[in-house]
Amino acid sequence: MGLDVGTKTVGVAVADELGITAQPITVVRRSNLKADLAELMRLAADRSVDRFVLGLPLNMDGSEGPRAAATRKFGDALAKASNLLIIYQDERLTTVAAERSLLEADVSRQKRREVIDQVAASLILQGWLDAQPRSP
Repeated sequence: MGLDVGTKTVGVAVADELGITAQPITVVRRSNLKADLAELMRLAADRSVDRFVLGLPLNMDGSEGPRAAATRKFGDALAKASNLLIIYQDERLTTVAAERSLLEADVSRQKRREVIDQVAASLILQGWLDAQPRSP
């Protein structure tokens, strides 16, 4: 399951059964850590998820700033709550790429606001999937 963790929302995406493509599925509106984790755990259980791939918002020079630290803190809490593997994936420019793809698809401004985080989550997950070795 791919996650784009923000301060107000968490974009969520899942991979197909073969682990080839990522699809956006929803956006979780953040309220408090306990409720956020419970909702993510419910979504993960419904889809038999075995790991979380969290987008790590690095600075353009590759360093980690406050947003990356907040994401790692969220990942630590998610690891404790789920006992699942947490993987961090560089997410630089994924929101820009998500916005661009939604603009190219002629998605309205209102609809873009509603789905951009889940599209970004799918790009994060797809980047990780694409980097995994494939069996012949």
